[in-house]
Amino acid sequence: MSYVKHVLLPDEQVRYVTDIHWIVYLPGAAVLAFALVAWIVSLGAQSMAVLWLLLAAMLGVLGLLMTAGAWLRRWTTEIAVTSKRIIYKRGFVRRRTIEMNIDKVESVDVTQSVLGRLLDFGTITVRGVGTGIEPLANIESPIEFRNHVTAG
Repeated sequence: MSYVKHVLLPDEQVRYVTDIHWIVYLPGAAVLAFALVAWIVSLGAQSMAVLWLLLAAMLGVLGLLMTAGAWLRRWTTEIAVTSKRIIYKRGFVRRRTIEMNIDKVESVDVTQSVLGRLLDFGTITVRGVGTGIEPLANIESPIEFRNHVTAG
């Protein structure tokens, strides 16, 4: 059972659920691509083939670790807008949750780069009365998230 469904109040409904965008996999994928290039070079290099193969192995391990970390972050993060509050949960063993009542929200700021506009991801900052939620980076469909929060 998801954290959001577990903490719903009796008369509360989930309006919108979003996730971290798949763009978080790109750094790990880029390192894996460099590992592949180093491996291909090692096949053709005769005098330094061992060094290229070692570089390919190190980059491969690093790329796999980066991709696994991105997957774990994406899998363990929940972001939802309900009829009463905004719920943000991240972490698996060590969990961090932030909840803010909808009626305490003053503004929802969305920051998107050109790539973010093209691929529909961005950073969301929820500002509330007296406090706010830390910026949530690389969120899928940030404009739709904002619309669900400000719709009432």
